[in-house]
Amino acid sequence: MTPSNTGTGRSGAGGTAVLAELQRLRESIDNIDAAVVHMLAERFKCTQQVGHLKAEHQLPPADPEREAQQIARLRTLAGSAHLDPAFAEKLLNFIVAEVIRHHERIADEVVGGEEGPAEGAPTAG
Repeated sequence: MTPSNTGTGRSGAGGTAVLAELQRLRESIDNIDAAVVHMLAERFKCTQQVGHLKAEHQLPPADPEREAQQIARLRTLAGSAHLDPAFAEKLLNFIVAEVIRHHERIADEVVGGEEGPAEGAPTAG
């Protein structure tokens, strides 16, 4: 890593300390990103089960009332965590859209007698 690609423009001992701190922070970010991916994978495992239950009992893939409750809940959590609630809502809307898409696919498979989506296929809940 050179000063030109780190944006620090520093050299010497002070620059070395900055680069070390930058590296430490980036490693933390990488670890958090990995945790986010693993948490999303767990969430999608649960929502896949929801999709199967809905399909087996002819329930609609989307549940606007539940989605509205989740958005309100997530906005409150985001505010408490000092995260922009609008960003949290956009993120949840993105995830929910993916969940609904997968629930629709599962419903089509159940109706078509093809029960059993591809292993590891995500659904959002």
